[in-house]
Amino acid sequence: MMLKQQIIDQISNQMANFAKINPLNDIENNFKAILHASLEKLDLVTREEFETQQKVLINTRNKLDELEQIIKALEQKQA
Repeated sequence: MMLKQQIIDQISNQMANFAKINPLNDIENNFKAILHASLEKLDLVTREEFETQQKVLINTRNKLDELEQIIKALEQKQA
């Protein structure tokens, strides 16, 4: 959510600079509203959230590999 807000603020600042030159002073507000609505439709996550989930996935994959080895060993023992 913070990343979305930073992107919105950055683009809004750029548009504000443009609006100072442009007689349409409300362009910043309109653009910010449109951008915010568009970004809300996207299912974005922060880099931190992504990295956390990536670590969880790696740990889960490692545990699955361990369990597969245990099952193979048990199957060989049984055979």
